[in-house]
Amino acid sequence: MKDMLTGGELDVLTGDYLAELTMLILGRDRLKNTDRGYARTFLRQLEGCLGLAIERGVRLVANAGGLNPGGLADAVRELATRLDVPVRVAHVEGDDLIGTGRFPGALTANAYLGGAGITACLDAGADIVVTGRVTDAALVTGPAAWHFGWVADDYDRLAGAVVAGHVLECGTQATGGNYSRFADRAAQLGRPGFPLAEIHEDGSAVITKHPGTGGFVEPGTVTEQLLYETGGARYAGPDVTACLDTVRLEPDGPDRVRIHGVRGEAPPPTLKVGLNRLGGFRNEVVFVLTGLDIEAKAELVRDQMEGALRGAKSTPAYVRWELSRTDRPDADTEETASALLRLVVRDQDQEVVGRALSGAAVELALGSYPGFHVTAPPGKGSPYGVFEAAYVEREGVPHVVVLPDGERRRIPAPTGPARALAAVADPPLPPRLPPGPTRRAPLGLVAGARSGDKGGDANVGVWVESDAAWRWLVHTLTVGRFRELLPETNQGGPGQSPATATPLPVTRHQLPHLRALNFHVTGLLGEGVAAQHRFDPQAKGLAEWLRSRHLDIPEALL
Repeated sequence: MKDMLTGGELDVLTGDYLAELTMLILGRDRLKNTDRGYARTFLRQLEGCLGLAIERGVRLVANAGGLNPGGLADAVRELATRLDVPVRVAHVEGDDLIGTGRFPGALTANAYLGGAGITACLDAGADIVVTGRVTDAALVTGPAAWHFGWVADDYDRLAGAVVAGHVLECGTQATGGNYSRFADRAAQLGRPGFPLAEIHEDGSAVITKHPGTGGFVEPGTVTEQLLYETGGARYAGPDVTACLDTVRLEPDGPDRVRIHGVRGEAPPPTLKVGLNRLGGFRNEVVFVLTGLDIEAKAELVRDQMEGALRGAKSTPAYVRWELSRTDRPDADTEETASALLRLVVRDQDQEVVGRALSGAAVELALGSYPGFHVTAPPGKGSPYGVFEAAYVEREGVPHVVVLPDGERRRIPAPTGPARALAAVADPPLPPRLPPGPTRRAPLGLVAGARSGDKGGDANVGVWVESDAAWRWLVHTLTVGRFRELLPETNQGGPGQSPATATPLPVTRHQLPHLRALNFHVTGLLGEGVAAQHRFDPQAKGLAEWLRSRHLDIPEALL
């Protein structure tokens, strides 16, 4: 926060503190203390920066209110009093639906609100606006609508701000962080600077960063972030549905990328609701298998453990094994001679995944495979969460602002016609590349990619830099080829045995202006990140796995 306030000119500084997992963490925090439920990190940052922000006239807009935006607003006022800094604080609430009885069994239930409440708070003179669960992009659409006086049906302008907000929401992922094509620019990534957006009245924007900060901004970094955690060509939100297939990018000077041409449509009639519930308890143990006969060692300990668990008072409801062949033949270190066998168990009863698992693992120590040891002894089991999405009519969600003078005001739902999401037809394919020599090589030599999670689903966005590479990619990387390269998508969802697994649904979306394909894999992540269904529970490395796979690539592209 201090770097952004001191590094250059700003009108509004936004902060995105909420992810699906964060809402679960805050829900458990609120169970312990009803005065909690907000991101206390924001207060710690603000302690050294509040006076600086007010002195420079920078408005602060953050969703750090989480499940208790009113509590955070009060805490900010107390901090301002202690620091003797005059500040006008407002907050947005109404997203929390846990007390409505509509979602029994949920720990948290929060509708994703739009930016209109933020706009109203800034119109009322607020220096700081804290919110609960608004969309990440609302942190940008709200201030932009306030600054330019946009109205609810300025769909193209709002859509441009949504796209800019999506680029900003993950911070340094837009300035070289986690960038798939980082290798020749690694020296610039010691400490990437945070991105900023210069937004124009027509909704276009330039993504850049403060002068002299680390990292870099180029069309590739912006493209990857645009593809991150999105689905098809329509990106729906409570303010507007942004048409991602209209987004155009072009360089605008060093560390500057211009976003323009974005079209918007009326938002859908419903709001998404993020639900978190406590799913039970989980535990795991990782067996280290060293040297020869790795498969036989894995089979032995698996049979022994499953027999011990069946002989316990209760068998865990969920048992999953994964063997990672990290070993190498004739290795020159013990670590590189070893494979890892991971056992994960889940159950509603903590005792079943705690003492039963620990006892079974420890008691095998002198009677199992040669070289028996584990990375760490299993514990008593820890609670895990499950994320789900639901949808409610927008009129049923009270979008409320509490202004700096204490006035409570209801933000009316948009009165214009809503537009339900519908499938978008694929654009015509460009001509294939003419035949020519090919070479077996990793996809990542010609393509960048980024992947992420949305609840139990994963997305992988793949992009290329040239028109020739796009003509090859769009004809080559079909859903069938994607499945071949990532065979895990054919292994079914949680609890399915490999022999009877139904392939997971995979949908491909084309974004020609970005020279990109976006693949949506339904159910790959089971019940979401908090359930930790797979080795990479948020699918962060899925794109890098895809880029490492080999296929026949035209030599003209290499």
